[in-house]
Amino acid sequence: MEVRLKKKLLRILDQIPPLKDIMASDNHLEEKRKRIRKFLAKRLISTFEDTPEIPSLKWVLTRDSIGVFGRIISNRSEALSNFSFLKYINDMIHEGRKNAVIKPSSGFFAELNHLLRGISGDADVYPKGVPAFAKYRGVKAARLRSNSLSKMARDAKKFIDRYPCGLDDDAKRRRYKNKHRILRYFKATDFEWNNWKWQLRHTIKDADTLKDLIHLTDEEYHAVKLTRKYRIPFGITPYYLSLMDYLSGKGRDDSIRAQVIPSTHYMKTLLKHRAHEESSLDFMLEQDTSPIEGITRRYPQIAIIKPLVTCPQICVYCQRNWEIEDTHSRSAVLSKSKLDKALDWIANTPEINEVLITGGDPFLLSNEKIENLLFKLSRIKHVERIRIGSRTPVTLPQRITEAIVKGVSRFHIPGKREILIVTHFEHPYEITLQSMDAVQKFRSHGIEVYNQLVYTFYNSRKFEASLLRHKLRLIGVTPYYTFNTKGKEETEDFQVPIPRLLQEQQEEARLMPGTVRTDEVVFNVPRLGKNYLRAAQNHDVISILPDGRRVYEFHPWEKKLALVDTYVYTDVSIYKYLKKLQSNGEIISDYNSIWYYY
Repeated sequence: MEVRLKKKLLRILDQIPPLKDIMASDNHLEEKRKRIRKFLAKRLISTFEDTPEIPSLKWVLTRDSIGVFGRIISNRSEALSNFSFLKYINDMIHEGRKNAVIKPSSGFFAELNHLLRGISGDADVYPKGVPAFAKYRGVKAARLRSNSLSKMARDAKKFIDRYPCGLDDDAKRRRYKNKHRILRYFKATDFEWNNWKWQLRHTIKDADTLKDLIHLTDEEYHAVKLTRKYRIPFGITPYYLSLMDYLSGKGRDDSIRAQVIPSTHYMKTLLKHRAHEESSLDFMLEQDTSPIEGITRRYPQIAIIKPLVTCPQICVYCQRNWEIEDTHSRSAVLSKSKLDKALDWIANTPEINEVLITGGDPFLLSNEKIENLLFKLSRIKHVERIRIGSRTPVTLPQRITEAIVKGVSRFHIPGKREILIVTHFEHPYEITLQSMDAVQKFRSHGIEVYNQLVYTFYNSRKFEASLLRHKLRLIGVTPYYTFNTKGKEETEDFQVPIPRLLQEQQEEARLMPGTVRTDEVVFNVPRLGKNYLRAAQNHDVISILPDGRRVYEFHPWEKKLALVDTYVYTDVSIYKYLKKLQSNGEIISDYNSIWYYY
């Protein structure tokens, strides 16, 4: 180990002299583990004294940090994570087995530094001084507090005003020009543009056509070329293409481009997995929760039915990229016999009272097939709620015609059966008058529309997701879930550390009215289902790796009901995430509290 790195480690340990003394001693590792545990216990007890050494609120961070440190040095955590955090630090200090010590990253040092700052009560996430209103009571306190709240709102607005929305006047003008440029290219009319079948027939699937219509970087062009060469699902509807700025690099449409234009990393990783038969892209292990083809079941009272496995266009970060087929693929549709067997399975499983129709996007089916599917489900007496998961309001709003909405609404019978739509807006720049009209068509027939947001690097800046929820409510969409990106190797470009989701939920979304922050932040854990991240008792940090990544143990939703195995997950590096934000112009100090979300 380099002397420079050892000195850096010792400087970090200087924050807690007793801990440094323990680690610097010549005691056996297990003896050090015992001594550290005693120190942490004593430190924790001190936070509960009548006159604690650590002031108000900071003790909460101290308590959490002590808990994390205690867990990651436990033998159980070491076994689960297959890494000894304590031994790693010990080896760095004593330079034992020099060649065996992996060089620590800047992310590792950053994690250790903030963890120890938390334990010492010096997390430095609070403004200095006591708020003025805390010194008074009555009207004066109320007015001072109101002033403080107004400042919070103004600070939030400074961030929110940075982000574009598709309903802004300049965005409308930009999309109008884009639309007519695309129409000229295809020699089409407004009438054709508003026909969803025309949109599907003219889905852009090759790099050269795409390059004719928008400016592509060399990397984007090359990646799209590879999709055709290796038959990787890819497609962009003309409508969704009109939401992209002609020139990239201005920051407005980054989220939109990233969703459909794959990176070279994504392509290389997919091809690597294809080359190894033993490799699987089924991150969610859906095959382990599929009792019959076309059905997925992870929970007692709900089942997923997948009548087809393709969409009008393909999202790069799709959790089902292992089974999603190319647009217009005939084999993507579940055969009638298989669909009937799936429906029979639901009919013969009376415990199921809710069905989610997804795939793929069910609104790619004809009106007749959708209504027929709803008719068959409605004849199953124990099915009281039917969800339709569809991104067409976002990517192909022309599909949401009066005819299909009326057809769907026939099966929505208050008091007997509920039909609802779950869509997927990712960014306020996706919201348009057309998507709002699609939503309102459903709402006018009494059908609620909910949104599932996938929290990615491209919508994770401060208050970016908060703005989306605000705008969604204004167009008639209720926020439902915020999903952590799946830990799929090929989608590394999209991944956000779990602490960022918690930070956003507890700091930014918390400043918004309750009607705007009604969604739940979850990690859809492979095989186990949804883990509610806000509930600290549902997951634990069990290690920090040399590359700065945290290792988590996630508990199954049924942990109080059944003896089900936990799931060990290695998160993305907070340090690397912050550096990536910084390279995109963000001020890292704005995110400083992220280190203290576990």
